[in-house]
Amino acid sequence: MDPLCSDPWQPWIHEHLAGWLLFARQQTRSEADAQDVVQEALAETWQRLIGKPLPGAGLMFATIRRRAIDFARQHDRRTAREQTVHAAAPTLHFDTTAEHAELGWMVQQALQKLPAIHREVVTLKVWGELTFAEIGETLDLPPNTVASRYRYGLEALRKLTKPITRQ
Repeated sequence: MDPLCSDPWQPWIHEHLAGWLLFARQQTRSEADAQDVVQEALAETWQRLIGKPLPGAGLMFATIRRRAIDFARQHDRRTAREQTVHAAAPTLHFDTTAEHAELGWMVQQALQKLPAIHREVVTLKVWGELTFAEIGETLDLPPNTVASRYRYGLEALRKLTKPITRQ
């Protein structure tokens, strides 16, 4: 006899899962979030009722609703933190005297526009003062790849920071 068939939770979950997922989808922002919420609700309910009879449908729906609210709050807090970090003025890593402040700001903005693979190499080379071999070890890349990404990154920076000339 299959040990899973003797477990009363298996048929109970199979019978109600579609309804729980439908309810969770209405409470969350995506299918993946709904599945996570149902899984967490099932785990919480199972732990709470070890050795007790199967719960009624209302308990699972209430647990799913509570988990969905908690999940949304966590997501909203994380999003707010991330937006706060991104909205903060970037730290300038350049000479901030009046004549260099504008140039530093332009380079900082240009760096943000570079693809991540180029930005990280340029940052490690220029501000980290690492060799191509050290950058390769850090990023788990061959030194030749690092050198080419550095070269492409510098070329992109030149294009992005080229002064606008009037004709």
